[in-house]
Amino acid sequence: MLEMIEKIKATTEFIQKSVNFKPEIGIILGTGLGGLVNEIDIKHVMPYETIPNFPVSTVEGHSGKLIFGILGGKNIIAMQGRFHYYEGYTMKELTFPVRVMKYLGIEKLFLSNASGGVNPDFEIGDIMIINDQINLLPDNPLMGKNYPELGPRFPDMSEPYDKGIIKTAIETAKRLGIKCQTGIYAAVSGPCFETPAEYVRMRNSGCDAVGMSTVPEVIVARHMSIPCFAISIITDLGVPGKIVEVSHADVIKVANEAEKKMTVLLRELISSL
Repeated sequence: MLEMIEKIKATTEFIQKSVNFKPEIGIILGTGLGGLVNEIDIKHVMPYETIPNFPVSTVEGHSGKLIFGILGGKNIIAMQGRFHYYEGYTMKELTFPVRVMKYLGIEKLFLSNASGGVNPDFEIGDIMIINDQINLLPDNPLMGKNYPELGPRFPDMSEPYDKGIIKTAIETAKRLGIKCQTGIYAAVSGPCFETPAEYVRMRNSGCDAVGMSTVPEVIVARHMSIPCFAISIITDLGVPGKIVEVSHADVIKVANEAEKKMTVLLRELISSL
C-alpha cells in the first residue's frame, strides 16, 4: 500500500504532466454552488474519475470536476464538487485533494458550502462569512501517522480562517452592496438533517450555522499552513418556530439562487488580493 506522501506526489505529478498550469488559489465549491465556474476563464478540465487516487463525488449538486483557469486575474484550481464523510470516505480520503492542491502550488484556499442557520437573526439565502469553526464530526483528518513534510503533529488552530482576508471580504461586500453575515460554522457527519433539539444544541454550543463539510478541509489546509477563507449559504433555518421540513432539493434550489451574489463577492475578493 502506498504511503500518503507517495500518493500525493503521484497524483500531483500526474496532474502536472496532464496540465501545464500552476494555480495560486484553490477553491472548493459546495452543494449547488458550482456555478462559479461560469466566471472562470477555463484552461483545463479534469473529471475526478480520471485522476489517480482521487475520490469521486456521489452527491447531487456536485459535478465532480477539477477546473483550471483564471478568475479575478489569478490562476486558480477549483473543485466543482467536494467529498463528504457521510459518503463513506475516510477523513484522509476526503481531504486528499487539499494536500494535492498544496503540492500543485496554491497559496490560499477558498471554500463554500450550503448550511442551516441557527442564528435567529439569519434569513434563508443569507451569505455568512465563516470566522471560526466547531468540529462535531466523529473523526479528525490528522488522526494516525503524522508526516512532518506536510505539517506539525499538533498544528495551531487559533486562526482557522484568515482575519486579513475576512476583513477584505467584508469591505468588498459593503462596496458591492451585498449583505453578509459573519459567524461560527459547526460540522456534523450527516447525512440526515438535524432535529429541532439538535439545532438548539448547536446554537447553545455557540455556532451560527451547521453543515456537513468544510471543517475537515480547513483542518488539513491549516496543517499545511494554507490561509483559508470560507462562505456559507444559509439554505434553511434551524431556529425554533421557523423549522420546516427540508429536502436536499430545497437546499440546492436556495444555493443556486444565492450563488450569484457569492460568485460576484469571490471574484472581486480574489481580484483584490
